[in-house]
Amino acid sequence: MQYQQLGATGTFVSRIALGTMTFGGSGRKPWDVIGGLDLEAADELVGIALDQGVNLIDTADMYAGGETEELLGKILKGRRRDVVLATKAYSRMGAGPNEVGLSRVHLRHAIEDSLRRLGTDHIDLYQIHAHDHLTPIEETLSALDDAVHQGKISYIGTSNTFAWQLAKALGVADLRGYPRFVSLQAYYSLVGRDLERELLPLVNEEKLGLLVYSPLAGGFLSGKFTRDSHDASGRRAQADNPPIDRERGYDIVDALRKVAAKHESTVARVALAWVLAQRGVTSVIVGAKRPDQLRDNLAAGEVQLDAQDLAELDAVSALQPEYPAWTLNGAYPSRTP
Repeated sequence: MQYQQLGATGTFVSRIALGTMTFGGSGRKPWDVIGGLDLEAADELVGIALDQGVNLIDTADMYAGGETEELLGKILKGRRRDVVLATKAYSRMGAGPNEVGLSRVHLRHAIEDSLRRLGTDHIDLYQIHAHDHLTPIEETLSALDDAVHQGKISYIGTSNTFAWQLAKALGVADLRGYPRFVSLQAYYSLVGRDLERELLPLVNEEKLGLLVYSPLAGGFLSGKFTRDSHDASGRRAQADNPPIDRERGYDIVDALRKVAAKHESTVARVALAWVLAQRGVTSVIVGAKRPDQLRDNLAAGEVQLDAQDLAELDAVSALQPEYPAWTLNGAYPSRTP
């Protein structure tokens, strides 16, 4: 396993991280479709990941209504120091008007509840799960600053934000002396490269860590989906998320199959290896329902794509320029990156 600095911090995280969305939720939609794993099955996956050198484990308070954090807390008992533990807050966790969002009131409760469910006295990376349009970013950062100074949080991160929201938050933090977001958790895959338009340049400019979720596009790039067949039992077949252009996606899968055959690898491993090869990517978060799935995904770090591989995959998946990018292409060659 390889490790990389988490943004500009001195903490190192594994280049492949374990996502826990499949833990818990049996009999509860949509979590039973996503995973529904019980304590024993989840414990086996965590054990495999730790044995392979994974040290970053990501969860969220909303997963399975809090059950995922509870399971993870039990699993990590006695192994907490082996893990950089990350969780998230924002989503509705109760019926009350203040049981959602990024207000000081909700964050205070959310942090305490996550600490209790996870069975720990601190969270290494506490991430806001989305931008709250109703709460000033100053209020959110101030509440997180309090938790950092109380020793309940080591670092803060963000997820699912627009570039302007992230840029504003970094500016406010610098102006007020609040802790900066050290990382962005975002969707990125060969069939979903929108991150490259605004967010990825910002992440690289500000030296943030980038934690990629859904690198296989909800299973579409697992190798089980082609124009002629698909896995009817898979998550992608039951929940069409994240959204993709299927025809373009099938072209990408065809290219992946060619590269995978060259490396005597699997489509999934090559798809993950492509993400790992992109500038700015710190860690790729993988989730699994079965041990064989997890082992295959963890082996992606062994796939070394050459320049030709990357060029072929880039050609079939590259984004078309959007305004104002297309106005700059070729117009100012000495001033355009």
